[in-house]
Amino acid sequence: MQLIFELSKKGRRGVQIDPLDVPDVSPPSHLCRHTDLRLPEVTELDVVRHFTRLSRRNFGVDTNFYPLGSCTMKYNPKVMDRIAAEPGFAQLHPHLSSCPAFLKECQGALALIYHLERLLAEIGGMDAVTLQPIAGAHGELTGTLLIAAYHKDKRNEKDLVLVPDSAHGTNPASAAIAGFKVVEVPSAPDGTLDREAFRAALTERVAAVMLTCPNTHGLFEPAVQQIAEMAHAVDALMYYDGANLNAIVGRCRPGDLGFDVMHFNLHKTFATPHGMGGPGAGPVGVNEKLAPYLPGPRVTKTEEGYELSEPIKSIGKIAPFFGNFLVAVRAYAYIRMLGAEGLEAVSANAVLNANYVLSRLREYFPPAFQGNCMHECVLSAVPFLQHGVKALDFAKALLDKGFHAPTVYFPLTVKESLMIEPTETESRDTLDAFCDAMIELARDASESPEKLHAAPTTTPVGRLDEVRAARELNCIYPA
Repeated sequence: MQLIFELSKKGRRGVQIDPLDVPDVSPPSHLCRHTDLRLPEVTELDVVRHFTRLSRRNFGVDTNFYPLGSCTMKYNPKVMDRIAAEPGFAQLHPHLSSCPAFLKECQGALALIYHLERLLAEIGGMDAVTLQPIAGAHGELTGTLLIAAYHKDKRNEKDLVLVPDSAHGTNPASAAIAGFKVVEVPSAPDGTLDREAFRAALTERVAAVMLTCPNTHGLFEPAVQQIAEMAHAVDALMYYDGANLNAIVGRCRPGDLGFDVMHFNLHKTFATPHGMGGPGAGPVGVNEKLAPYLPGPRVTKTEEGYELSEPIKSIGKIAPFFGNFLVAVRAYAYIRMLGAEGLEAVSANAVLNANYVLSRLREYFPPAFQGNCMHECVLSAVPFLQHGVKALDFAKALLDKGFHAPTVYFPLTVKESLMIEPTETESRDTLDAFCDAMIELARDASESPEKLHAAPTTTPVGRLDEVRAARELNCIYPA
């Protein structure tokens, strides 16, 4: 496919500029270009057709199934985009909310922030929520900074954070950035946290325990309340990684399980664009222990309307204004649309879909752990190593079948892992088509492994030398 510059023909134009109706004033010489600006000379149709053709070469959730484990690429309802595009939201200047003289100009937006924070607090079993963090990992950092502020205020000499070996990689990174040393706790053979290893690692120096529940093995932690009790006994705080909240939303609240602080992935659990589809948002919820340390400003409700205030021991701003506000608008509309019954259906369908995929594929790809899963299942491609086929080969071959690859090689605790999260919004027809493709690839891996080694063959670019491609970004090399 040609580049837009290769379509250029001298003299072609896409616009016609009207003659000036004001006096012509030349800018100062030092601000003027002295060489031609190198832009393609193309018509409007050239431009539209070029970028439309490019868009058809992309994988996207609007056209393809994304079974990415721990990275929910669910359907983003288009009505949410319509609501977020309302002029009162989309054209509201963020500086209005930071200037007391203009607060009356953005009362509707402040009301939405106020009510969304309370909805999220109720969903999470928390006392207060801040919308400032602009991504899940940013929410994690905010949470660990709150934990650090809490212990500093109490003059606790604590410098350790316990993190399971199955945790998302951002967990130890967030704890380290907040100034803590990270201690890894291994998983037990059944895929849950090893309780004896946890007990041995839990000392008076532990400031917090970071836990994902369900964990990245796709399993609920059955001892989560006992773990929380043990942590609280040494004045350690419990941090909930909200990446997998869609497995329990509407049915189980992290605060009720013993967690003190958590982040929400609005761009995963509450159907707003995610990944290449748009920005993220990682609001943080806290219980009463940590509420005084929340970032400011906070939206408060008075008889006169909505105002701004600062928590008495605030850690300060961690993002401008109120984070990615239009993502919050989408999430608010989504939660109000679903209601309590709809949120329960989210978790029920997420778990049902994952177990359906698990039941169809377990004969061909052995599950990493026994029993049922929650919202995602973790399988292994180890049996195919004898044929020279790896998890990566299945990922590449799925592209030729019209599916995005599942997450591969994560969690790191599972060899040749294939982590599949079908989400709550995919139909049985889609899941069957995906499973049929995986079963066909399993047979090819045993009988004709060269087919998988050559994949993908139908995409604009075939399999690359990935190391070389990363180092030499200016070229495309054949396999």
